[in-house]
Amino acid sequence: MAEEQQFIPSFTLVRQNNALKDELVTTLTEVIESGMFILGENVATLEKKIAQISQAKYGIGVANGSDALYLTLLACGIGPGDEVITTPFTFFSTAGSISRTGATPVFVDICAETMNIDPSLIEEKITSKTKAILPVHLYGCPAEMDEIAEIAKAYHLKVIEDAAQAIVAEYKKKKVGSLGDACCFSFFPTKNLGSFGDAGMVVTNDEEIAEKIKVFRVHGAKIKYYHDYIGCNSRLDELQAAILNKKLKYLPQWTERRREIAGLYTTLLQNIVNDSSALICPTAPDHVFHVYHQYTIRTDRRDELKNYLSANGIGTAVYYPVPLHLQKAFAHLGYKQGDFEVAEKTCTQVLSLPMYPELTDEEINSITKKVADFFA
Repeated sequence: MAEEQQFIPSFTLVRQNNALKDELVTTLTEVIESGMFILGENVATLEKKIAQISQAKYGIGVANGSDALYLTLLACGIGPGDEVITTPFTFFSTAGSISRTGATPVFVDICAETMNIDPSLIEEKITSKTKAILPVHLYGCPAEMDEIAEIAKAYHLKVIEDAAQAIVAEYKKKKVGSLGDACCFSFFPTKNLGSFGDAGMVVTNDEEIAEKIKVFRVHGAKIKYYHDYIGCNSRLDELQAAILNKKLKYLPQWTERRREIAGLYTTLLQNIVNDSSALICPTAPDHVFHVYHQYTIRTDRRDELKNYLSANGIGTAVYYPVPLHLQKAFAHLGYKQGDFEVAEKTCTQVLSLPMYPELTDEEINSITKKVADFFA
């Protein structure tokens, strides 16, 4: 009788949670017994640690990564009538957070190699209404921050890093989080450092931005019941912070394992796919430290490959199938098909293979063998 095929999911937390179960249960029990659930010692500790590893002075815990972006934009003074330049190839909340402030997202096409925003196209989109540039370090690969910073300085613009997928990534030996006016992280469970629900963080070296976000996250009140601004409820809770504090010590080894997995994928895929134009592996410039939140290949036969791998017990994911400028929610901005050709083509090609530190070399060999079989 044939051996039953073992399914390899595109992502799972079961292996990690099983390995850390005793530690995490103890941690949650300690929080429960403390009776402190909002903005307590665990949050303060996490804020300090995340700021430190990001080479930033201040960390401000918030409810999720989307709020991190939104509150940072507010703290930078961005609102109705303003414009913020960003990429059309990212998760919706990047541009959605801009719209939440009343400002307008202005899109710039991406670099074909890294899939990050193309700095050479930014300057032509700057107007008198432009107030900030919001680059995304997509899939864990830092954007070209020197060029972005140079443009921002010339036009007196804020730079807000979206590092939701890129904690501890580096650009020219500097951590993401230290490359702009502020930086936003997500700790959604699927992230490289994930909580047991929603959680986010802003880091910055700007004291004024930090203090404003602290006020905005508690309904705009510096003193309870005395409201200086219209803020929102976006507090990072103690349970999530405690989980993240416990997991944080494992982040270096998890990051190194992700990079090992990526290297193995690339080596095996390059060896088995003879036609280099059939499949493109992710690349990173030598001056960046890529943390591989995703290992995303590109092929013109994406949907066929995805279905083939699924039929052979291998999970994959598409991040992202529709660029933001073509999303129905942004139809009022007036963009059309063909406006950003690189992003549009990329959306039809990208396929993320399984990526999490607990993947085994044997599983990676199985995955790449099936990719080879497909292209044979």
